[in-house]
Amino acid sequence: MMDAVSISYGRGHLEFAMPAHAKPTLVRKKVLPKLPDARAAIAAALAAPIGSAPLAGLSKGRSSACILICDITRPVPNRLFLRPMIEIMATSGIPLDRISILVATGLHRPNLGEELAELIGDPWVLENVRVENHYARDEAAHVDLGFTSIRQTPVKLDRLFVEADLRIATGLVEPHFMAGWSGGRKVISPGVAHHETIRTFHSARFMEDPLAVQCNLVGNPLHEEQLEIVRMLGEVHALNTVLDEDRDLVCITFGEIIASHQAAVNFVSNATHVPIDRKFSTVVTSSAGYPLDKTYYQTIKGMVTPLDILKPGGTLIIASECSEGFGSGEFREAQAKLVELGQERFLATLTAKSLAEIDEWQTEMQLKPMRLGRVELYTTGLTGNDRRLTGVEMIDDITQAIERSIVRSGDPNVAIIPEGPYVVPRYAV
Repeated sequence: MMDAVSISYGRGHLEFAMPAHAKPTLVRKKVLPKLPDARAAIAAALAAPIGSAPLAGLSKGRSSACILICDITRPVPNRLFLRPMIEIMATSGIPLDRISILVATGLHRPNLGEELAELIGDPWVLENVRVENHYARDEAAHVDLGFTSIRQTPVKLDRLFVEADLRIATGLVEPHFMAGWSGGRKVISPGVAHHETIRTFHSARFMEDPLAVQCNLVGNPLHEEQLEIVRMLGEVHALNTVLDEDRDLVCITFGEIIASHQAAVNFVSNATHVPIDRKFSTVVTSSAGYPLDKTYYQTIKGMVTPLDILKPGGTLIIASECSEGFGSGEFREAQAKLVELGQERFLATLTAKSLAEIDEWQTEMQLKPMRLGRVELYTTGLTGNDRRLTGVEMIDDITQAIERSIVRSGDPNVAIIPEGPYVVPRYAV
């Protein structure tokens, strides 16, 4: 056996040995220099933004403000920037009781109690400003802005954000397997959108579009709709963060939402794309560890991202703790339908729908790796029937799973992707 290999798992790492005859290739992002003083970098970004006035100037004369933050599934360093932003707003004249933070849950569950305190990361913020969760199914909580011009997506957004005098989205810029990149405009829609808007985005006409893939913004229908929604909304700003493998800050941008998001994408894009000169019959990856691997629902992202380097008929082995179990009841129902109907019949039930059923879209994304090859899951968080409802093969030993895959394929080459969907390998001859 070779020395142990380590991949992200839960709040730490999972180690396993490689079979002696395996030839492993580690696939990692390029190393980006850490910011030597994260708080100083945040202050500099707020004072010298992209495409807008500094935050202090933006805040003058405003009667209210709303800051969007990602939910607990994203490791955004809110503890570093929320208080400085709020203090600048307050010093510039916006009363603290008119500043709100809205958790962009999309259709995810709310973040409450100790989890909310962990998400905010600063007791002072919780004590001094209003903090609310977005509820996509609360009809009265949304403002109807009409429809997008080409694809006729219904646009309904959270009233707290729409009616704020100063609107700022914050988030993490990382590869997203449909919208190209997370952060920026995505924190608004689907982040604080009505369920009809979200379910339209997740319908088959978007999901099956060949340009709706990770790291692609050109011609991506989801990105184009998100940009139009931003323009329908009016003036919006954004603070975007980029993290390294250690979850340390390596980039922060602030300013007009489209320009500042693009600047962050430009920064991280070359480091995230990893050119690989071959395809593999065995790919071992993770769900990027906590918080992304809290549920099986989120785990599917890690199954989709490495597909460009998986040989047809190959084996994709993924490790995900699933500490909170399976996911929503709606997702469980979709997975049960997949297991019952099989891939082709399940997909046929989706193509005629203009509105996807809630969380059904993630099951649709699981079809992509299942079409290409074999999917095997290592997890300590799923039990009983939930293991069957994954629709993939369950394994208890990664080393043995690698050995079996090598024997099946006759190919000793194994790709190891420790950080899962935060890394995008690209087959480049």
